[in-house]
Formats: sequence, structure tokens, C-alpha cells
Amino acid sequence: MKEKKMSLEEMVRKIDDSKKVNPLDLSSDQDLSIALMNLVSLEEHFFFSGAKTKKPGFYDLINVVRNMRKELMERIVDKNKHDGAEVWCISKHLLAASMRLYEVGTKALGAGNKADAYKMFEKAYELYSLFWGLNMDMIDLAGVKQMEPGLYDSVMKTDKKSEKQVKEEMTKSKSTVQKLGDWVKKTVNCCIE
Repeated sequence: MKEKKMSLEEMVRKIDDSKKVNPLDLSSDQDLSIALMNLVSLEEHFFFSGAKTKKPGFYDLINVVRNMRKELMERIVDKNKHDGAEVWCISKHLLAASMRLYEVGTKALGAGNKADAYKMFEKAYELYSLFWGLNMDMIDLAGVKQMEPGLYDSVMKTDKKSEKQVKEEMTKSKSTVQKLGDWVKKTVNCCIE
């Protein structure tokens, strides 16, 4: 079996990559993804404010925010690289759903319902991880059949185990989404300036 010889350009790139502290520093893109979540929320808020108050000015602001969101989203989601409008739209909805679940979680946390809050936070993070997995080409859309449900939920439904036992099982067997979540934790570091 012949080994493929590495070109000089490839070797230089590998050496440069090994010198980097974090070769996939997505901290700026992570900040942008959070901004996109909030822009989608603003679009929704202007809709509901217009409907509640019967003031059409709120409806007019939807397009201002929507155009800004579309322009900024192009920095992360490449329409030409993927299945065009499909991945674009899915990406928008993944971010929107992640933001909504986060907000449901914070309300549950404020009401003292920590268990429910933590479940919402876990689901929000899973959706956020799917967003990155999709946009970093870590998900082969041709090969995706069905994602496993969150391991925590499936274990809690079938067995009456302690939280410690559940956490141990979660670390042993991880769903695709959880593995993406681990990848996001390692590569998307918002603390790098």
C-alpha cells in the first residue's frame, strides 16, 4: 500500500495548525450566533407587539431586523456550500428554538423548578450544537436516518436511577447530538478575545 506524499503546502499548514492554541476559534462566530438568536426573537417580538397593540409600525420593523439578520447570517451559513435554502432555514429555526428553550429554562429556574430548567437548558444546547454541526459540515445529511433521543430523558423514563447513575451512563454512551455538544464545548470558546 502506497503512502500519499504530503505536499510542502500541506506540511506548512499542518505545522501552522499545530502551533495554534485553538485552530477552530469560533468565538466571534459564537457571539454572532447569539446575536442572530436575538434578532430572530426581535422579529417575533415585533410581530406580537403589532398584533397586541394594533400599531402597524411594529410590523414595519420586522423587515428592518429581518434584513439585518439575513445579512449577518451569511457570515456563518453558506447558502452555496449546503443544500441552499434548506440548511439556511433549518439553521434559523435551530437558533430560534434554542433561544426559546433557553428562555423557558430561565423562567423555570426563576420559579425554583431546577430540574425542568436543566432539561430545557440541555435541549437548548443540543439544538445549538446541531446548528454548529450542520454548518461546520460535521453532519452528513445523506446518512442521517434518525437522531437518538436525549440519553438523559430515555434513561429517566425507563429506569428509576439516581442522578449519579444517569450521569455515569451519559458519559459512557452519547448520542450524535451530545457528541456534537462536546465538540462545540472544545472548539467554540467565547472567552478567547
